[in-house]
Amino acid sequence: MPVINSIAAMEEEMTAWRRDFHMHPELAYQETRTAGIVAEKLKSWGIEVKTEIGKTGVVGVIRGAGDGPSIGLRADMDALPMDEHNDTPWKSRTAGVMHACGHDGHTTMLLGAAKYLAETRNFAGTVNVIFQPAEEGFAGAKAMIDDGLFRDFPCDQVYGLHNWPQMPAGSIAAVPGPIMAAADKFDITIRGKGAHGAMPHNGVDPVVIGAQIVTALQSLVSRTTDPIRTAVISVTMFKAGNAYNVIPDHAVLSGTVRTFDGRVQDRIEAGMKSIAEGIATGMGGRAEVDYRRGYPATVNHARETELARSVAAGVVGAENVRQDVEPTMGAEDFSFMLQEKPGCYLWLGGGGGAPSENVHHPQYDFNDAILPIGASVLARLVEDLQPKR
Repeated sequence: MPVINSIAAMEEEMTAWRRDFHMHPELAYQETRTAGIVAEKLKSWGIEVKTEIGKTGVVGVIRGAGDGPSIGLRADMDALPMDEHNDTPWKSRTAGVMHACGHDGHTTMLLGAAKYLAETRNFAGTVNVIFQPAEEGFAGAKAMIDDGLFRDFPCDQVYGLHNWPQMPAGSIAAVPGPIMAAADKFDITIRGKGAHGAMPHNGVDPVVIGAQIVTALQSLVSRTTDPIRTAVISVTMFKAGNAYNVIPDHAVLSGTVRTFDGRVQDRIEAGMKSIAEGIATGMGGRAEVDYRRGYPATVNHARETELARSVAAGVVGAENVRQDVEPTMGAEDFSFMLQEKPGCYLWLGGGGGAPSENVHHPQYDFNDAILPIGASVLARLVEDLQPKR
């Protein structure tokens, strides 16, 4: 694979960075150590730096040779609230916090690309390297945007890259259109009437009402959603009562909805309220639905995806650039950036590492062998799309 030679020479150095980040994981909006190291390194390479964007975000500005467009390259920095079950010298030293999604690797790859681009400046225009906090459920991308990211650092295009253990190491997926789903949350509170467990006729059982609602909600996917337009409704929590012989007066159902299409999302939200309220009323109770929209769907732009695919082929070979991958129902807050700017979210295969568990698993670990590949792809996105004039 034609990885950039000077980036390949940094492999040992990048591996050390990645493992240091892994040993010191930080949760959403707490990435002060990580952000501090990122800012320090960028400054040491002669890159203009601004910190505390979206609370703990960092942006570095690299100016090329001559005028040209501006490209944004984004990496996420936060870890997950879970214990690590690996036994490596670089395992997490913070109890209950772990880099189980590879953001330590993403940060490292963007640092490697930034160092190379700052040294060579073999491009026209500007590169904004965006180190984002709080991807894991706390919308750090939106926080940075709301804090003036694209106002202060204009970007004509934006690109992100995520490791993907299910794909062979070094392969890359670049797919136009929806690639990751919108992720919404809901809580349905069911009000009934408490009673003795032996005398249910004296009450209105919210557990029975809830059970009916759980089953009926699936009809929104199986009977009211076009089969071509995928959706998922998962009730993941059912909370009610605290005694064996007492029918409670209320119950709460909670869960997630995943969609790719905004129209489907609208219909499911409206249908969920109609079903829950209708069933509860028909059985003598009441239901209140709190439906909260989360990350939007991650939708790659066709032109930028084709450009990214061409660049990736130059690094890993056309035969290793995949267009046949299916979208995932997982969510990603790079979606907020793609709503603002055209761009592409790439998957970089990381399979074959040791261990090779999927992300969000307590024995996951980033495959350090792909660090030079990812850094080279990010750098080539700049050099190939903004050639020096």
